[in-house]
Amino acid sequence: MRVGIHTGPIVAGIVGIKKFAYEVWGDTVNTASRMESSGAVGEVNISQSSYELLKDDSDFVFEDRGEIQAKGKGELKMFFVRLATTDL
Repeated sequence: MRVGIHTGPIVAGIVGIKKFAYEVWGDTVNTASRMESSGAVGEVNISQSSYELLKDDSDFVFEDRGEIQAKGKGELKMFFVRLATTDL
């Protein structure tokens, strides 16, 4: 499993006529998808904007991955994030 997280604005709404589904769209969703596809199995890969929101939280540790080429996005700064403690 891989997880990608990006922080930013989205558009959300209901799609469908007979069977409704709640859906989200936008560049933030696309960038989160690139975080996931550029990540590694067993890791949570986050963008610079998500890192900026979390960097001072002592519950997490970050591994700076530098700038990684992301399809259709160019180079994006990415970080792996993990819980600071493994005592679950």
